[in-house]
Amino acid sequence: MKLSATILALAIYVSLGTAQSQEWGQCGGIGWAGSTTCVSGTVCTVINAYYSQCLPGTASTTPPVITPTITPTTPPSTGPTSTASIPPAPTGSNSNALARAAGKLYFGTATDNSELSDAAYVAILSDNSYFGQLTPANSMKWDATEPEQGVFTFSGGDQIVSQAKAHNQIMRGHNCVWYNQLPSWVSNGGFTSAQLTSIIQNHCSTLVSHYKGEIYVDIALQAARAADPGAKIYINDYNIEMTGAKATSMLNLIKDLKSRGIPVDGVGLQCHFIVGEVPTSLQSIMQQFTALGVEVAITELDIRMTLPASTALLAQQETDYKNVISACKAVSGCVGVTVWDYTDKYSWVPSTFSGQGEACPWDANLQKKPAYSGITAAWA
Repeated sequence: MKLSATILALAIYVSLGTAQSQEWGQCGGIGWAGSTTCVSGTVCTVINAYYSQCLPGTASTTPPVITPTITPTTPPSTGPTSTASIPPAPTGSNSNALARAAGKLYFGTATDNSELSDAAYVAILSDNSYFGQLTPANSMKWDATEPEQGVFTFSGGDQIVSQAKAHNQIMRGHNCVWYNQLPSWVSNGGFTSAQLTSIIQNHCSTLVSHYKGEIYVDIALQAARAADPGAKIYINDYNIEMTGAKATSMLNLIKDLKSRGIPVDGVGLQCHFIVGEVPTSLQSIMQQFTALGVEVAITELDIRMTLPASTALLAQQETDYKNVISACKAVSGCVGVTVWDYTDKYSWVPSTFSGQGEACPWDANLQKKPAYSGITAAWA
């Protein structure tokens, strides 16, 4: 079986300084007239030419600004993925079967290598009536695939690709370049702009070439297109799911890339939400992206709550999941939804957000929660 291929855009983040915009606030970008410094403990970080954001962290040095030279190419087709690369649709009333019946490519989940030793977990993961797509949470990131410069290891990613292939599931790679989980030789290397550009191109080309024709990958634009001309190229980001400066900046970036013939086929909206706070503008934002001639996908969905969970919170979470799925279903260019692991047993939320959790549609005992009913009701 040939699995469909997608690729994520190059996300080069450049630290700029510290002092007055609040944490997570905008601090720069084309047309930005506000403060260009951030509060203490945060760093003004270039997300793209149109948007810089105050992210947690400190900067001990001022790294070089990176401006890769990219030769425009013929714009890629923005039509749907070839049906020859899409696994046969399962039947029944489970989440992926219903998503396929609704005309989408998949309902999927993230997973990680350590979880594959849990037989009860894998039994559900392997059922493609539930999940038609897998995303490796960590094993394709830079620190995992090139821990030493020029020394590549793909064993972790290969294991998850094999898991997906064995069960007729699409594989989405995640990811080549972002501001976190960099090996120390990259983050502390003191490279010049030209050196780092070459390093990024080599890393992305090697990664994509290894998985050529096999995965949905999120990566760097031109290097990825050159390594696998048949791949779909996505930009994946957070906080672009609601009306605001960052969504506007991403819309402007997509317009700019397409106007210069630089390959971009889709936008991934991560969708790490809080119970009761799912943005009402989600469907509208997705429609604005698809109007530019790109696909969209919900790539990392979870909806966390303040613990302990209550009947009321679980009921609201059910509604929230239903609303997110309904938004994707209503947008013809939304190709699918991926939850950021399907079970609370392996959720990243409790270790990241103190006092919060219960973000996934299955509980820690691998039992379906009301949220799962919201998902299937929306797809039906």
